[in-house]
Amino acid sequence: MSEYVLKSNHLTKVYKQDYALHRVNMSIRKGAIYGFIGQNGAGKSTLIRIVSGLASPSDGFIELFGKKDAQDLSEARKRIGSIIESPALYPNMTALENLETHRLLRGIPGKACIEKTLTLVGLQHTGRKKTKNFSLGMKQRLGLAIALLGDPEFLILDEPTNGLDPMGVVEMRELLKKLNRENGITILISSHILSELHLLATHYGIIHKGELLEQLSANELNGKCQHYLHIKVNDAAKAAAVIEGELAAAEFEVMPDGTIKLYQYVDTPGKVSVALTAAGLVIEQFMPMGEDLEAYFTSRIGGER
Repeated sequence: MSEYVLKSNHLTKVYKQDYALHRVNMSIRKGAIYGFIGQNGAGKSTLIRIVSGLASPSDGFIELFGKKDAQDLSEARKRIGSIIESPALYPNMTALENLETHRLLRGIPGKACIEKTLTLVGLQHTGRKKTKNFSLGMKQRLGLAIALLGDPEFLILDEPTNGLDPMGVVEMRELLKKLNRENGITILISSHILSELHLLATHYGIIHKGELLEQLSANELNGKCQHYLHIKVNDAAKAAAVIEGELAAAEFEVMPDGTIKLYQYVDTPGKVSVALTAAGLVIEQFMPMGEDLEAYFTSRIGGER
């Protein structure tokens, strides 16, 4: 059994003379929450449509649950739930009626899944309230409920927090974490809201102009974005002894050029400068450094916003 829910191999999509995707090699492990990041038009939706079977690649192929033949892919897609663009809702129906309609359209046996799914997304008490009278957050949760019908193992969400107020964004985030943690659902979530993905994703893929620039884990990303004090003094060895002894700091590095990266005291740099000066050291450079999440992604796509 494959440890990957999704793999793509040199996946390419050409519209007329333009590459929407160019030789994309993506891999998503089971149990991950994969944040798929890129500007509008970067290729996120194109890849999602190919994975969901709504578009065909010009070249390359995908594997779902280790399957890549056309017939096997068709069966594998039954294990996927998705929200692509806006959820398809019937405004004059209740939440329960919407789910029942989608259940019948998709040939999912038994009605037990409806109440279970409504409870899962917190819409079990909406009664006879029609969907047209739902808040935007409730509509998004109903769309998610439709995607969850049939107990999918892989959930694909294209900009699921678009238009939500801050409380709705938090509710959606916590719900997705719960689905991942308690139900073991692997999630691919496409978004350009970097701050929100940073609170949710376990892995990331950065796409730009149809090319996958980088894949990395949340831990790897945090390491790249970690803040530190950049210190240069006239005697690096003595400074290291002061940092380790006087300041009792263990999280620092002495770089080959003699500069020091101190990952502690970032919020209280004055204590560090006082200790170094008291030891008779001459401070040549002393500044906080490190990128935030948005700055890192911006740097990866060449400074474009």
